[in-house]
Amino acid sequence: MSAPTPAVRPADPPAPRTTGAPSRTTLSAAVLVTGFVLLSLNTRVAFGQLGPLAPVAGFSTGAVTLLGLIPPLCMGLFAPLASVVRRRFGEERGLFWASVLLLAGAVVRMLGLPGLFAGTVLVSIATAVVNVLVPVFVRSRFEHRRVGVMMGVYALSMGAGSALVAALTVPVWQAGGHSWELAIGLAVVPAALAAAGIAPQLGHAHGRRPAGPGTGTGTGTGTGGGSGKRAQVAAGPGGRGLVWSPGGRGLVWSLMAFFGFQTLLFYTTLAWLPAILVDAGVARAVAGGMQSLFILGVALGGFLLPVLAAARTDQRPHLVAVVLVCALGYAGLLAAPGAVPALWALVLGAGLGGGQAVAGVLYVKRGRDHEHVAALSAVAQTGGYLLAATGPVAASVLHTATGSWTVPLLALTGALALSLVASLRAGHDKR
Repeated sequence: MSAPTPAVRPADPPAPRTTGAPSRTTLSAAVLVTGFVLLSLNTRVAFGQLGPLAPVAGFSTGAVTLLGLIPPLCMGLFAPLASVVRRRFGEERGLFWASVLLLAGAVVRMLGLPGLFAGTVLVSIATAVVNVLVPVFVRSRFEHRRVGVMMGVYALSMGAGSALVAALTVPVWQAGGHSWELAIGLAVVPAALAAAGIAPQLGHAHGRRPAGPGTGTGTGTGTGGGSGKRAQVAAGPGGRGLVWSPGGRGLVWSLMAFFGFQTLLFYTTLAWLPAILVDAGVARAVAGGMQSLFILGVALGGFLLPVLAAARTDQRPHLVAVVLVCALGYAGLLAAPGAVPALWALVLGAGLGGGQAVAGVLYVKRGRDHEHVAALSAVAQTGGYLLAATGPVAASVLHTATGSWTVPLLALTGALALSLVASLRAGHDKR
């Protein structure tokens, strides 16, 4: 039986409003949104620091390659951990403890080169949990009509936080006597704010039990019907009954392919954009600044596309738009990388940011209930991040073998085309 369209299927209702003074409800909503924004601001901060820092801090090509490989590899390997965390603790506690781990990783990254590698592993594991839990958290804690906006807020805040810290990284390195450890330590501030911001939501999670057959995620509501065979199937470990059913395999493979190729493009560009521009004759300091513009573009595209995509039942036009915008950015880097680097950085950021953020909307739109959304998110990100982990390494190998960035950029353009072909099933509800 095909899944009903998002426009008519029973949606998981938001948490019921508590009775009492309106001011208390307003305060609770403000605390929820503030905590969500602080969490989102922190999610990509650590990964955006390396690009602007690498050209001036003297990191070797091998170190840059490995540091670019660690985040997607760890996020792929540990994405299934999020399903375990969610069943045991719920979304709120899971997000809080992930924030604490991320804070610990940000501190460890300051402890010399070994600490940078070890801390990046910790940060990546924590981010894997956050990535999977956020779409479920948004669906369970916000009204259905707000899903697109909140996923957009997530992407916008994530990009803005990363762009701000990336822009400050080199100035702090200069002011701190060329200490990259001090510059890397900037990530501690948003990490601490994120943990503090999400902590009030622990009260919402108090007394919750993991979802079972016919239950929701602890909000006091059902799972789009509350009972019945569909809810019971979804309630298996991570919702695997729905994900890997004969009717669901095509969807999950499509989601995995789209997310994987888009994430491969994102992390490869994030790791090597400054190097591409430096080789094209752009000054090192300017190339580092272009990284900040790239991340700013990620924030803008990441906010706009989910808002537009969530308002419709068919997201395929939005997937095509992502590919076209990204193709324009890569064409610019191929044809004239040093001419208007700010334009190429912004265009690529907007396209890749939109591609990263719209994946969360696809999980929510294609998911039948909270359990199914969590399962789609976990499975797609597991395979997607493992695919993405090959990107920075492959680009480095191709650059070393050819002595230029032309072949790596052509390979990225090919991956972009594959992302479109493979993703069209994920863009709509099969009728």
